[in-house]
Amino acid sequence: MSALKPLRERDAKRHVGAELLQLVREMKAGKGKAVARIAVPEVVTARMKSGLSQRQFPQLLGVSVRTFQDSVQARRTPSGAAQTLIAIAQQQPNVVKQVLKPQADAQTR
Repeated sequence: MSALKPLRERDAKRHVGAELLQLVREMKAGKGKAVARIAVPEVVTARMKSGLSQRQFPQLLGVSVRTFQDSVQARRTPSGAAQTLIAIAQQQPNVVKQVLKPQADAQTR
């Protein structure tokens, strides 16, 4: 219990509501202490830029949906050929759509 005494004395002098209000003001002013950045895998940004679904994009790469999901979750590294297609999809998403269009048209016939 003696270890808690200094903490209780400190807390008795604090106005938690005022501290929280000050922190909110600092955050709104852009003076926050830290900003979390989440790295998005290249395969995800490539798929999103291409506008393809989570079923269509793996088809383009020539892999199963499961293999694609493993790449998204960093459990597997895409092959060299897949990495090249991912890079193309990131830089030229319309090219990817053009490649898949003939395949989709052939499947509907």
